[in-house]
Amino acid sequence: MCSIALILAPAIVLAALSTAGAAEAVAPSPIKIAVFPFELEDFSAGAAYVSPDDIDREQLLLSTEEARRLIAASGRYQLVDVSTVNDQAAKAGKLRDCDGCDARIAAGLDADQSMIGIVTRITRMEYAVTYKVRDARSGAIVAVAQTDLRMGANVAWSRGARWLIENRLLEQAK
Repeated sequence: MCSIALILAPAIVLAALSTAGAAEAVAPSPIKIAVFPFELEDFSAGAAYVSPDDIDREQLLLSTEEARRLIAASGRYQLVDVSTVNDQAAKAGKLRDCDGCDARIAAGLDADQSMIGIVTRITRMEYAVTYKVRDARSGAIVAVAQTDLRMGANVAWSRGARWLIENRLLEQAK
């Protein structure tokens, strides 16, 4: 009886280890995502008179960096470098108006998905942050969400981006 236990014990241990190893091997690889710079869509009364300034551009950059940092830190995504993109809509900050061309650009970068972020200025003190994620191959929208956080000036845009990524994109992926 003791010899059967000595024979079965190592077999049980090996079976347990192989099951644990199989579970680790099944873990999905990160989604390669091209996160493009956030864009400003200005519907405020002053939009026709006051062009986006250096502070607006800095806040858009901070919003983009915050979104990229959170997305990369999640482990579910792998960021794809978009700095070499040579597309007119991307250069002009108009990916939101190009009917999904961000997906085509992302596919050219070997990404699985594309993401654009849009800060919509309603007034000089009200804004909303939106993201759109598309499948890079089909161009289909995978996810879209908006903050509806309508408070603060442009210095609060990155806070809106952080809330949106944490509470919508990353929560949705769980």
